[in-house]
Amino acid sequence: MARPAAVAYVDTSWLVAIALGERGAGPLAKRLQRYDRLLASNLTEAELRSALAHEQAAAAAEPLLSWIGWVLPDRPLSGELRRVAAAGGLRGAAMWHVAHALYLAPEGKGLDFLTLDYRQQEVAAALGFPRVAAAPSSRRA
Repeated sequence: MARPAAVAYVDTSWLVAIALGERGAGPLAKRLQRYDRLLASNLTEAELRSALAHEQAAAAAEPLLSWIGWVLPDRPLSGELRRVAAAGGLRGAAMWHVAHALYLAPEGKGLDFLTLDYRQQEVAAALGFPRVAAAPSSRRA
């Protein structure tokens, strides 16, 4: 019997840490290799390119973006956004990413949510996504 595909939603914070070679970037990159599919909102591209341009490391975006399958909902995510708000709320972009993950996995099952944002990780866990240990560089936002 084949194992189920390993799928993860990747928040921009995880990709920025890898691209900029932050502490723990190696293990973060290796963790991505464990997954059969990596998914993200297309907001990730804008956030990643913006962060890397600010650090004058724009070329680092291309390899990372090539790993991502884009989540492009065909409807408003109002219900998912309300659930994120009820679970503790987040800032706009962080909320947007969790809502996209809920669109894919309404109960959080079968999808890991990868982030270095402690608060976002807590809200995702409250919504049913498994807790995924990150490298020691996890940030509080």
